[in-house]
Amino acid sequence: MDSINNIVIVGGGTAGWTTAACLARVLQNTNSQITLVDSPEVATIGVGEATIPPLVEFMRFLGINEQDFVKKTQATFKLAIKFTNWNTLGEHYWHQFGSVGADIDGKDFYQHWYKSTLNGNKNTYTDYSPAIAMAKENKFIIPPAAQGQQQQSILNGATYAWHFDALLVANYLTEFSTKLGVKHLRGHVESIEKHENGFIKQLTLKDGQTITGDFFIDCTGQKAILIEGAMGVEFEDWQHYLPMNRSIALQTENHGPSVPYTESTAHEFGWQWRIPLQHRTGNGLVFCDKYCSDEEALETLMNNISGKPLTEPKFISFTTGKRKELWKGNCLALGLSSGFLEPLESTAIHLMMKGVVKFAEMLPDKRCQQATAKEFNRIMDIEYLSIRDFIILHYCTTSRTDSQFWRDCQNMPIPDSLSEKLALFKNQGRLFRNEFDLFTPPSWYAVLTGMGIKPDNYDRLVDISDTKQVQSIMDNGLANLTNTVQQLPMHLDYVKSFSRLT
Repeated sequence: MDSINNIVIVGGGTAGWTTAACLARVLQNTNSQITLVDSPEVATIGVGEATIPPLVEFMRFLGINEQDFVKKTQATFKLAIKFTNWNTLGEHYWHQFGSVGADIDGKDFYQHWYKSTLNGNKNTYTDYSPAIAMAKENKFIIPPAAQGQQQQSILNGATYAWHFDALLVANYLTEFSTKLGVKHLRGHVESIEKHENGFIKQLTLKDGQTITGDFFIDCTGQKAILIEGAMGVEFEDWQHYLPMNRSIALQTENHGPSVPYTESTAHEFGWQWRIPLQHRTGNGLVFCDKYCSDEEALETLMNNISGKPLTEPKFISFTTGKRKELWKGNCLALGLSSGFLEPLESTAIHLMMKGVVKFAEMLPDKRCQQATAKEFNRIMDIEYLSIRDFIILHYCTTSRTDSQFWRDCQNMPIPDSLSEKLALFKNQGRLFRNEFDLFTPPSWYAVLTGMGIKPDNYDRLVDISDTKQVQSIMDNGLANLTNTVQQLPMHLDYVKSFSRLT
């Protein structure tokens, strides 16, 4: 069989260089050549600064030293997202990384917790999360289990991710990839030539240089010059489910404590993010231009930031949705060229990373047979759809009626897949989960409870457990968690100490 020996990646930025790093690592002991073509005429967006825990595992797979990475990308740690004003004005809830509580008598902790609330327990579901216990106190350590240690700790249920400077990450991965042999070309693609069978044959750059390849990866962002321009794959628009289509990004000086979580604050017609890094804070507003003008959105953002602005506001347009096929022929789309789900749950980098990892697992030969591409597309479709439904959940369950935007959210159409999931939960707090769903039941429970959604009843099998004994277990666990967190270092102190270990 003819192996793929020549892979061409078009587009740099976080998507292009993460793809290059992964493939260079996987194929480093083969005779494969990876070439990345980066256009000097295209600026990277560079505002994807919040991540989720699978990226930490991905970087470990690449063999990247975490201390060095945190230092050079000005990263901080992220344990959760704090959602303010999403359900009602003046209220907030948390979406934690990692587990909440622990199963009791073989039954899910949520079921025991929910029964306890009916008996007077005032603690919220996420109060029992080790990640949230640390986040609330602005404390942090990497849990022993995450460091590969066998040490027993109540903190082992927490997982973490990073906040980082996306442009510094792209630079870091550029250096990493080129050391592994990735060829870096600067040039703008002018034309694309295809074989008779519809596969891409070669690219011609503006300077006349031609680049041939066995397989091509499109990381050109929303321009999608390969997957759409050459391969003709259509974009499936999801704006009827997720109407946001504009954002503003703005960097400010750090002001106040450097917290180990992302802040997401809902406003009249959208939501604002705040992401603290070592050297600055990332801010932004996501909104729909049907409900406000750019001027109104900018005024809202400027009125709700702290710290002196370091950059001019950057407006970005986007359409939520995905390609009907991410892989067609000998072309794969990753990053924004494959689709976009608004950044509410920091999933953009994850979807790109998952795509390249899955491609590496299913690496084809030069024939790029349809069956392999079809299975890849099936798996990635499930990933996208599961994340899409989880994001919609934050909007469609709101109780806010103070603006047209939030009233419309309550009446928006939702996919059958989400309707079925909500109906099952409403019955007895049960959740159906498919194997490719990124978000585990504790994540769904956190958002559902945070948005005030309660089941009609609990799983009656928890009645088998002794109620007083269960409450004692929960109380003791909470006390242990509180006491443990009090002994931890402050987040920024830990970041500084961690960065000095290199």
